[in-house]
Amino acid sequence: MAELWNDQVGEFPAASVQDFLPVEKLRQIQLRRLQAAVARAYEQQELIHNRMEERRLNPGCVRSVEDVSRLPFTVKADLRDTYPFGMFASPIHEVVRLHASSGTTGKPIVVAYTKEDIEVWSSVMVRTLVACGLHRGDIIQNSYGYGLFTGGLGAHYGAEALGATVIPTSGGNTDRQIMVMKDFCVTAICCTPSYFLHLLDRAAELGVDVKALPLRAGVFGAEPWTEAMRQRIEAEGNIKAYDIYGLSEIIGPGVASECEAQNGLHIFEDHFYPEIIDPETGQPVPDGQEGELVLTTLSKYAMPMIRYRTRDITRLIAEPCRCGRTVRRMARVGRRSDDMFIVRGVNVFPSQVEAALLAVEQTLPHYQIVLTREKDLDQMEVQVEVTAEVFSDEIRALESLRTKLAQALDSALGVRVKVSLVEPHTIARSEGKARRVIDKRQM
Repeated sequence: MAELWNDQVGEFPAASVQDFLPVEKLRQIQLRRLQAAVARAYEQQELIHNRMEERRLNPGCVRSVEDVSRLPFTVKADLRDTYPFGMFASPIHEVVRLHASSGTTGKPIVVAYTKEDIEVWSSVMVRTLVACGLHRGDIIQNSYGYGLFTGGLGAHYGAEALGATVIPTSGGNTDRQIMVMKDFCVTAICCTPSYFLHLLDRAAELGVDVKALPLRAGVFGAEPWTEAMRQRIEAEGNIKAYDIYGLSEIIGPGVASECEAQNGLHIFEDHFYPEIIDPETGQPVPDGQEGELVLTTLSKYAMPMIRYRTRDITRLIAEPCRCGRTVRRMARVGRRSDDMFIVRGVNVFPSQVEAALLAVEQTLPHYQIVLTREKDLDQMEVQVEVTAEVFSDEIRALESLRTKLAQALDSALGVRVKVSLVEPHTIARSEGKARRVIDKRQM
C-alpha cells in the first residue's frame, strides 16, 4: 500500500501544526501526496484509468500541483453509475467502514474508509474543532445524525481524539436534547444551523434560558446559511457560531472550517487540494474569483477522488488570516450551481430569499418556498413565520409587514413573488437539513 501520508501518522496535536506550515513545505507535501493519489486512482479505479487513457495521460504527467488541472473531473453521477463498490481502490477486506448519502433520487452515494482513512478523518476533525476554539475538557453535544450519514461519526471521532467529552445525542427528540444541554452542562454543540434555531425555539417554550447555560460555541454545517442567520443564532443563543464544510464523497465533515476570526473557512489542503473553476466552461479561475469548488483527495486510500466537482459556489481567499494559519480559506458556501431554480426566466437561489427576509425585522428565520404552475406560468410563494406579537397585531400592521417583505424579495430577486405571513411554528421544523423549497410544478 502506497504511503500517502506517512509523515503524519500518529501525530494529531491539538495545536494542529499542519495548519501553520510554511507555504513551501505545504506545497511539497501536496505534490508528493497528489502524485501518490493519482497513481493509486489510475491503477485501482477503472473509471479514472479509462478517462486518463482517453486523454493520453498517466501518473507521470503530474510534475507539479498545477498539473492537477490536466486531469479529468469526477462527478456525483459517477458514484451512482458505479454503485455500490465500483469506485473503490482498496479490496473490501481493507475497508473498515462504509457510509452512504441519503440522496433524493436514484441510488445512494456509497463511500468507503480504510483504517488510515479513519485516522485522517479524525485528525482533520480535531483541527476543525480546534479552529472553532474547542479543547480538551469541553463537553460536546453531537446532534448530527449517526448511522449512514457521515456527520455524526465524523464529529464524534474528532471530538474524542481532541480529548473532549462527547454526548452522542444524534438528531431528533428535541426535548431530550434541551434536557441534556442543560443538565450535562454542555459547552459546545454540533448540528445543522436550522436545527439549532429549532432548539432555541423549543427551549423558549419550555422555559429554558439558553443564554444562561454554559454553552459557548456551535459547530454548524451540512446546509447553507447566511451571515444574518449567524448573527441571530449568536444573539439568541449567546454563543459563537462557526461554519464548517465537508461532503461524504470527499471524507465527510472536516474538509474546511472557520477559525475564531470567522472570516472564511480554512481548507485542510494538505489532505484536500482545492480548485475553483468556471461551472460553465470547467476552466480554472484565479484565487479570489467566484466559481465552483473542485476537490482532489490527497490521502484517501479506499476511495480517492480526483477533481471532484462539488457544485458548491465559493471562492478561495489567499490573503493571510489573522489567526496565523497558512492553509487557504474558502468563502462561505451560500449556494450551489445545481440548487438554482428558475421562475419566469429568473434564476433564484434559496440563499437570496433568506438574506432578503432576515433583513426585515419582525420575521423569524423559518421560511419555505413553494413553487407551482398556473396556466403554464410559474408561481412562487414564500411563506414566512412572524413573531407572535406581530401575528396578533391588527390587519394593517400585518399588511404593512407583508408589503415590506414583498418589496425586499422583489428587489433581491428581480421577480414578483407572493408572500404569506404565517403563525410561529406553522412551518415544519427540520431535525436535519432544512427543506427550503417545495416544487409542485412537476407533480
